Amino acid sequence: MRVSGILREDAPAPRVGQAERLKLMPIPVMGVVPQPSLEDTDAVGLGYGQDARGYSEMTASVTYTIWRNPNDYSDPMDLADLDEHTRRAINDVPPWPRPAWLVEQVERLRYPQLWEAVRTTWHRDPSERASVRRVLVDHVNYILMNRYRQELGLSGNPWEQPAPAVNDRMVNGQVSVLVNGAEVCGAVLNTDPFVYGIGAELAGGGVVTAVLPRAELKRIQVQFTTRS
Repeated sequence: MRVSGILREDAPAPRVGQAERLKLMPIPVMGVVPQPSLEDTDAVGLGYGQDARGYSEMTASVTYTIWRNPNDYSDPMDLADLDEHTRRAINDVPPWPRPAWLVEQVERLRYPQLWEAVRTTWHRDPSERASVRRVLVDHVNYILMNRYRQELGLSGNPWEQPAPAVNDRMVNGQVSVLVNGAEVCGAVLNTDPFVYGIGAELAGGGVVTAVLPRAELKRIQVQFTTRS
């Protein structure tokens, strides 16, 4: 989220409107099971497509803070590797009062985030685009193109869109995934050097996927559950 101008100290938190928008999602929003290393700070984005018949697809994306030492949040290993621009944005405190939620949001930048790590995707009409395999590939490519540009040798130009880094042929569709405590058939994309992708169809319709950095996998319990 980007905020411009000067906000009043009593400006409402954007999460209020976000919670209302999420009610549009026809299926429950999923996340990973609660665990010490991941903090769900209620940072959920919503994307959608529309046509003459109404909403044709929706995606809810959950971002997590990862704690490498969940027993001591002051441990330096819990800090993110920040560039100079982000460091200045955190440390340059303006002379006017800010809403508490904005201060919290800025402070959160000090810690590594698993950006849009878990997605719940709903399509109104069945198609190849709505399959677990295709939704997982799209999620992995989205994360790689937006968060691993330097590693992929891409320029800082955000509209540079090279060929997708992964494709359907790289997906193993013969795996079991835990969803709400039950084993279901799922798919995994385990060939990329930077991220690990996993997903499954949901009993009530739709698909849940997760794209996680390999560097943090040992700290994460990869099981899905309905967010409360």
